[in-house]
Amino acid sequence: MIGRRAFLTYTSGTILSLYLPVEPGGTSPRLVGTAPGGSLDPRAITAFVTPVTVPSAMPITGTRRTRSGRDADYYEISVRQLRQQMLPAGMPPTTVWGYGPAAGAGGRVVHGAPSLTIEAPWNRPVRVKWINELVDPRTRTFLPHLFAVDPTLHWANPGQLPDVYGDRRTDNRPSFTGRRYVPPAQHDPTDPTQFTAYRGPIPMSVHLHGAVGVGDESDGYPEAWVLPAATNLPADHKEHGRWRDFFAAKSLARNGIGWGPGYTVAQYPNNNRPSALWYHDHTLGMTRLNVYAGAAGFYIIRGGPQGDGAVRDSRTGAVAVLPGPYPKDYQDNPKPGKYFEIPLAIQDRSFNADGSLFYPDTREFFDGITEPYMPESDVPPVWNPEFFGNTIIVNGATWPYLTVQQKRYRFRLLNGCQARFLILDFARIPGVRAWQIGNEGGFLRTPIDLAAVASGRLLMAPAERADVIVDFSGVPLGSHVLGNVGPDEPYGGGEPGADFPVADPDTTGRIMQFRVVPAASADLSTPPQFLVLPQPAPLPTESVTRRLALIEHSSMFADGPIAAMLGVLDGDPADGFVGSTHRMWSDEVTQNPAVGATEVWELHNLTMDAHPIHIHEVAFEVVNRQALETDEHMRARLAPGSTPRPPEAWESGLKDTVVALPGEVTRVRMRFTQGGQFVWHCHIVEHEDNEMMLPLRVGPPQPGQPT
Repeated sequence: MIGRRAFLTYTSGTILSLYLPVEPGGTSPRLVGTAPGGSLDPRAITAFVTPVTVPSAMPITGTRRTRSGRDADYYEISVRQLRQQMLPAGMPPTTVWGYGPAAGAGGRVVHGAPSLTIEAPWNRPVRVKWINELVDPRTRTFLPHLFAVDPTLHWANPGQLPDVYGDRRTDNRPSFTGRRYVPPAQHDPTDPTQFTAYRGPIPMSVHLHGAVGVGDESDGYPEAWVLPAATNLPADHKEHGRWRDFFAAKSLARNGIGWGPGYTVAQYPNNNRPSALWYHDHTLGMTRLNVYAGAAGFYIIRGGPQGDGAVRDSRTGAVAVLPGPYPKDYQDNPKPGKYFEIPLAIQDRSFNADGSLFYPDTREFFDGITEPYMPESDVPPVWNPEFFGNTIIVNGATWPYLTVQQKRYRFRLLNGCQARFLILDFARIPGVRAWQIGNEGGFLRTPIDLAAVASGRLLMAPAERADVIVDFSGVPLGSHVLGNVGPDEPYGGGEPGADFPVADPDTTGRIMQFRVVPAASADLSTPPQFLVLPQPAPLPTESVTRRLALIEHSSMFADGPIAAMLGVLDGDPADGFVGSTHRMWSDEVTQNPAVGATEVWELHNLTMDAHPIHIHEVAFEVVNRQALETDEHMRARLAPGSTPRPPEAWESGLKDTVVALPGEVTRVRMRFTQGGQFVWHCHIVEHEDNEMMLPLRVGPPQPGQPT
């Protein structure tokens, strides 16, 4: 058995809790196996032969009048299974899931992974009918999942497998006492001593990541999923999640929008700061699998008093000119050479020789654990604590290239990886200048010269976005590769090459290629150093401070983690060592801000890894970070003599996802304006799916809500 970590454990009730702190300025030893992959060796994939796909704008279905009398852009968007050429031409296509216009565009199906970009004007509502069409288009029978779903987690559970009390319900953690797990290929359905992975029908729940002021009925709550309207749904399966009926009734009352079989309808106000958001599946206990299959796309809000028109040129005081244009309306295969603002979704994947995506269906490659399962073992038989693909894809293609002129370009970057932290190495490109001007919450307070503050590198955690202007005017003609010096393992902070080995330079250490050609015309965009960016409105002073904990749990029977969790500190770490209490998804809500309240959340990371923490419904300020230390009982306190350090330069604006480093407390300030039921979680999606997500209720319980 190859263990991933060295474990420090203590008993908390009936669960062994695992805390893996890192001393300030130090490192933690770890054993990490080889990055997993399928039967296709990534070195057999020819890099830089496929042009980058520029995502087109999602076609608008029509217009709808809202309850307030305003017009809303209306979309009907379905998720379907398709074959897509992710690998270079001549290699097999890949079966994926992708969103797209339900009625097609120009008479053609244009679903893809990632999907078309929803272009949303600021303060103009957008209404989307999200349709689960993971069915055979001819027979309307449901499709199986592309990957094995671990039924031992707290998950959507459409088949209502019974729990330890014998209750058959959705959205629970079933019991398999006395039965052993068998991989799907070996499962004998007539053997009552066996169980295996769930394969379908597939539940889906769409979340608009980064939206602010959205009603909870439109947030894509993990327990508001729906199955496809298939003709052969099993009789014992629930067609939707536990919260779906409640939110359907609320949607009808608030927005006048009805929901039906296989679909939900969401309405987004688009009144947060203009920025690049993204939409993706958020089904309970299955997000890692549904997003890995391809179900995601960009959603960009433009205009308004904090949009591009508010950026000034410091030399003249006039409106600055940012690199553009971008695809505003749907068009078939937008030509890369025409556009100077391009969204780039960076993801890691692994492939099999037949072109299919590889995702593990056992823990064997991770830590050697196969079976038996309960009651002999508490190890989830399929769930893996993290997943690192051995191939990089950008906008749905492996290691593509982009032909760029010797001009300035604006890239809207998304780290869409499962668990991988990226450190994009612009300094590897000779003569390049890279400036970050925005992040998840819109423009930064001032442009950041990455060469001056970060050696030309850009750290991006899973789910983080970055608005970056890259100046190729001084780059020599020819081909240049954007590198990645992040790790092929969990990220714990520090410097590449000194504190952790960098990604494999022949595979995951490469992102894409830029082919630099002469400028065809003068560059009229404003140099980034002269940009004056609109300032975010300051948040009020907080009235509440919450002390929260990031925790991992180890097995009582094997050297392996069984869950990542959130919890609360049991006291004030400024007063001395304090313990912590973990919380589970099924527990009562403990994060319950009042509507209109401003709070500071202190995220105490008691694990050995960094975690990207995403909080729904809000855009927050990063306040500061401070060192922690732990004792032999794994209690934490603020490190003696430590002082808070300010946020990084690229965190100066508003954010929706923050990196909580190990051995530190990370403080964020936010104001809760929208009442309802939301969530907060780690965006390492394997962690999110196995207890590192908790409900967040703003305001009092709602009449009639599920209990």
